[in-house]
Amino acid sequence: MSATTDRPPTALASSLPGVQWPLLQTVAALADAPLTQIAERLRDASVPYLGGSALVIFTEDCTGRPQKKAGAEDIISRVSISELDRLRAALSEETPWLGEAEIAGQTRPVLAMKYASSNALLVLTDPDPGLAHPAHNDELELVKYLWHVAARRIQEKVADAPPSYLLESRAASAERVRVTGELVDLHSTTLETLLAALRTSALDDSAARSTATDLTAKALVALRTLSDRTTDLVEEPVATAFERLREDMRPLMRFSGIDVQFIEPPQNGRALPGEVAHAARAIVRGLILAMMEQPEVRRVRAQWDCDGENLLINVRDDGGGALAADAPSMGRLDRRVQALAGHMRIEVMPGWGADVSVVLPLDAPARAAGDVAGWNLAARELEVLQHLAAGQRNRTIASALSISENTVKFHVRNLFRKLDVASRTEAIALAHSQGLR
Repeated sequence: MSATTDRPPTALASSLPGVQWPLLQTVAALADAPLTQIAERLRDASVPYLGGSALVIFTEDCTGRPQKKAGAEDIISRVSISELDRLRAALSEETPWLGEAEIAGQTRPVLAMKYASSNALLVLTDPDPGLAHPAHNDELELVKYLWHVAARRIQEKVADAPPSYLLESRAASAERVRVTGELVDLHSTTLETLLAALRTSALDDSAARSTATDLTAKALVALRTLSDRTTDLVEEPVATAFERLREDMRPLMRFSGIDVQFIEPPQNGRALPGEVAHAARAIVRGLILAMMEQPEVRRVRAQWDCDGENLLINVRDDGGGALAADAPSMGRLDRRVQALAGHMRIEVMPGWGADVSVVLPLDAPARAAGDVAGWNLAARELEVLQHLAAGQRNRTIASALSISENTVKFHVRNLFRKLDVASRTEAIALAHSQGLR
């Protein structure tokens, strides 16, 4: 390493006074942000330039949690996917858009911009009113650049599909489908009853009946559309998921000189949960890259199939059989498989190559509610854990239990110690495994 790169940042800052070190540190923080913190870091980076009360990211790359939010609680707790979807559909390009839109049930001033590569959306509520002036174009371009860094980071993290992401995504996807199903059943029953009452001949005000019937029918359609939209977010047709894998591998195939053959799954196979599709693509990419490092590999064959309950993956090569089951790269892939309760089998035949089979269950394992007495939780700790398992934030838990947010944090720390976990994600996954929801 050179003497220049050995110097600490403070020394470099003094020797290069023209460099904007705070901005570089902001970019570095975004590039290194975990998914759970990326909205907060992007808001911290953009507020000095744009102001704003809340920041929301909407990305379908993250099937479990398509919204990432930071800022005013009354906005981030109420903003809906349907509102974000309408706003995104109204934007034609990546150019920052300033105007008014319905967010969190209220028409508000917003700054919005898309990221074309993933169709992700950034929304900043109540931005500085002066941003519309051309003098602020530089600030808008800077925040657009920071947004692109964040959106690309989200893409990379999801494509990598680490076990922690897969566990959280599976839990969040299941909870969203359950809640949406309950809402659809509740409101559909109410609206269908209203329709029946308005259509009865006992009412003689035909104009009122006609108007109410029309409004109610539209509400039913919107509700069913929201239900279908939620299902689309957490599932991906198996053929579409496989085609995305092939597109991801196309640049590598073009320059590697190795023949990669893809055997397509049945077109009518069962749709894949989002976390399974993400994991499957990451696993196959990792296996192909590992096989290409073997001696004399000329051909790799990747195949997906679906038996209705599992996604079946097979990847094989014609190399020299040097793929090591205990290699670090294979261990990382196996942890992804285990995160979804799957299993991986590796057969290495010296002189003939490697054959890897992976089975990923499409449904989370059904487990009966377990006995949590062994955790030795106090009554209040168990209440906090139940709220955590429902996906609630510390502030919401504090309000529900009429305690301070600091007290919630105290109980959460105790939970981590008693459950022997290191994060909220692990605590939630463990709680779900014992039937706590």
